[in-house]
Amino acid sequence: MEAWTDIDAPVGRSDLTTAVERALTSNSGRAVLTGPAGVGKSAVAAAVAGLAEARGETVLTLAPEAADRWIPEASAAALLISVPHAALDHLAGPQRTAIALLRRERDAPRAGRDGVALRLAFVEVLRSLAAEAPVLIVADNAQWLDAESVDLLRFALRHAPPRVRVLATECVQSGAPAAETLCGPGTPTIRVPPMGADEVAELLVHHRLPSRLAGRIHRASGGNPRLALALGRSLAEVREFVHHADPLPVSGQAREAARRLLAEGPPAAHTTLLLAALAARPTTALLRRAGRLHAETELADAERAGLVTIGEDGAVAFTAGVLPTVLAADAGWAERSVAHTALATACPDPVQAARHRALAVDTADEALAAEVDAAAAVCRRRGDRTLAAELGLLAADRTPLDQPGAELARLVGAAEDAGCAGRADLARRATRAVLARDASPADRVRARLAVIDSAGQALGELDETFARALDDAAGDPSLLAALKLRTAWKLNLCDGDPVRSRHAAAEAGELARIGGDPVAEAMALTVSARMGRILGDGGAEDILAEALALPAPEVPLVMRNAPQYLAVRHALFDDRLTDAREQLLTLLPAVERTGSSEDVFEVLRSLTEVELRRGRCAAALGHSRRAVDLTIEAGLSPGPAWYVAALAEATGGSFRRAVSYARRGVQASEEEQDQVFLSRSLYALGMVELAMGETTRAVTTLRRVADSEAAQQVVDPSILRWHGELAEALVAADQTDQAARLIDEVREVAQDLGRDTVVAALNRAHGMCLAVRGETDTAVGLLQDTAERFAVLELPVERGRTLLTLARVERRRRRKAPARRALQAAAEVFTQCGAKPWAELAVDAPARAETTGRANHPATAALTEAEARLALLVSEGASNQEAAAMLFLSVKTVEARLTRIYQKLDVRSRAQLATALRAR
Repeated sequence: MEAWTDIDAPVGRSDLTTAVERALTSNSGRAVLTGPAGVGKSAVAAAVAGLAEARGETVLTLAPEAADRWIPEASAAALLISVPHAALDHLAGPQRTAIALLRRERDAPRAGRDGVALRLAFVEVLRSLAAEAPVLIVADNAQWLDAESVDLLRFALRHAPPRVRVLATECVQSGAPAAETLCGPGTPTIRVPPMGADEVAELLVHHRLPSRLAGRIHRASGGNPRLALALGRSLAEVREFVHHADPLPVSGQAREAARRLLAEGPPAAHTTLLLAALAARPTTALLRRAGRLHAETELADAERAGLVTIGEDGAVAFTAGVLPTVLAADAGWAERSVAHTALATACPDPVQAARHRALAVDTADEALAAEVDAAAAVCRRRGDRTLAAELGLLAADRTPLDQPGAELARLVGAAEDAGCAGRADLARRATRAVLARDASPADRVRARLAVIDSAGQALGELDETFARALDDAAGDPSLLAALKLRTAWKLNLCDGDPVRSRHAAAEAGELARIGGDPVAEAMALTVSARMGRILGDGGAEDILAEALALPAPEVPLVMRNAPQYLAVRHALFDDRLTDAREQLLTLLPAVERTGSSEDVFEVLRSLTEVELRRGRCAAALGHSRRAVDLTIEAGLSPGPAWYVAALAEATGGSFRRAVSYARRGVQASEEEQDQVFLSRSLYALGMVELAMGETTRAVTTLRRVADSEAAQQVVDPSILRWHGELAEALVAADQTDQAARLIDEVREVAQDLGRDTVVAALNRAHGMCLAVRGETDTAVGLLQDTAERFAVLELPVERGRTLLTLARVERRRRRKAPARRALQAAAEVFTQCGAKPWAELAVDAPARAETTGRANHPATAALTEAEARLALLVSEGASNQEAAAMLFLSVKTVEARLTRIYQKLDVRSRAQLATALRAR
């Protein structure tokens, strides 16, 4: 027998634990947890057992292994090991003898054992234990209980008192569930679901494992905690840095964990599962055509074992991405060759048929290579650039040695397809092959450009690649223009230097004109316009108009850097949201057809931001989730995706999830030296910290944003709107003078640039400043005007936030009715928008005001809101350290604030402060 070892704590399973507790308190007192191996059933059972022990209950545990199933009464004997001897001492002679025989404390008599005495003994033991305290029997891995023990325990439980409860966990494979046989029909069954990506990230952090690839690990593990931990440990054991697009290391613990899961499946289904693992889009019909006549039956058994799912249309999907990887790796070449041959015959898609024919052999064949190369061209036209890259590499591998030109062309094409798809792993693989051959300087540059294009946000790692490409491109203005253009992107993204970026873009534009490349020239002008907007250059719009006037394809190959897309971004910055949304919805299907994952992500990102500003939070969440899924599937840089998810969750989902995403975005951006999205992830984190009342943390985080944006020389406040958030945090942290200076500085810039909506957000923070300074009437008037202004601008979330601030100021004036009206209006606005966390803030505000409203009574009228909260805490006995922890302040800040409180209330000690507050 073994104890629970898979998971130390039930991360992400609190709701499940509560559901089990509720089921155990029902009339039956029985519950069954089911799910595939490694999903966390044992962890939940252990948590429930721990809660029971904490309540003083007696917990008896069973955790049989597979071999115990064939040993009669093995589990019954094991259960008695955990029974205190005192519960056995009072048994009658025959019953005590039966127990001793079961525990092998005596030799069996010639007449045989007394089965009735043994059954009665178990009943008496449970009654004896229940007389002292409630009893919880936990049978983990109930599928391995031997039949004799199940029969014995079922009898005992049927006659046991109600204070005896049973929790069984089971991985059902085939046949009758043992747990149901043990607990009886109608027992509540609770299925343990896979973990979400957030929960996998939390699990990895809990076990001190790398979490930056949590999305990839979640996909590979299918949310199975055992597999996720094994993959995380494999990642931790790798000495070299694993790029976000590289295949995850499936070795050691991860491979063994996957093998154990596969071993849970029926042996007869192995060949069918291997065929499904090798097929691109496996279906039961395809597998039948490939020779597996009993595919449905075999896959149904595999589905019960938790290895696959079968859709209504017969589509077969593995529950964890690592399972097909290990299946294919463990199969020998001969077995894989036979499987590919069968699939080549069965596949209705000529592209997939060609792929399987090429994978079924390992010899060069120009006719086969040409067929695969033609299939890659079909994929390119379909927009599936990832498959095109894979087929290009396969075609090159099947090209005979006497065709070096054809092989090189296929490798360069594969690199460019991978670059377009954002598949850094495939781009690097193809480029290494190009550089190992006698390639021309132009081909070497094209291959290296693909590596640069596939790197996403991690351009800071490619200095050597840029240098070698520039050397090879010498004398070719078109290639130099392409490299200078990418240098401009890198200078802004990684170095945070828009001035040098604009200079590099100007060089790229001139080279493009010399080379007669209007598309590259337009992209160079686009970079200049983007940098001009950042730097607050009023001529940026004219430069963008010049770029838009140049001849260009309807759908540029790199849409995210085309003038059409920058025009959409400018519309978003200016809050011309209807125009931005219409253009983005037109662009989305177009970029999907090109197969550029980066471009699709960018459009989804902008759609998320537009819908959030418009107050369509459900739509924004949908776009953000698609963006995250695409990032994980295509192996894109994770930082931007985590930022987009944090922003969407912060407005329409959950503050807790938003914090998780934002922190992952910060980590990923720091690792990839991505200054742009580092600022954005910090902004999302600071905004949520402010909303949750973690004032000091919000100030610290948002000041990091301010410092980062200053280092990047960002002037235009409409691009990332952190200024109002930081000003509000400073006011809440009792740093009103700093907030006022920030508001004045930014307002001047915003008014000069015509950024009206930025000014409106600053007015909300200014209203808070006025209220803290005692000018509450003026503050209320300003906030009312600002709320109305946001209504006219059709920015409902901003209006709701302004109404929340207005309610707080009205409470400060002790005007309950206006405060209540403002809160109700805010709640209605947030509810209509689907801004769930903000609606909850508005609904909960009266309760918070009830408990903390003492800060506004006459005794503290002379104090700011922050000072009043501290004064009340200290008067109730909190030490400086305790108050600092509760208010998220430093001890030094608490001491300075207390000094001001003493001066305002004319007291000299904590005791006098408490007396003064009581007296007033």
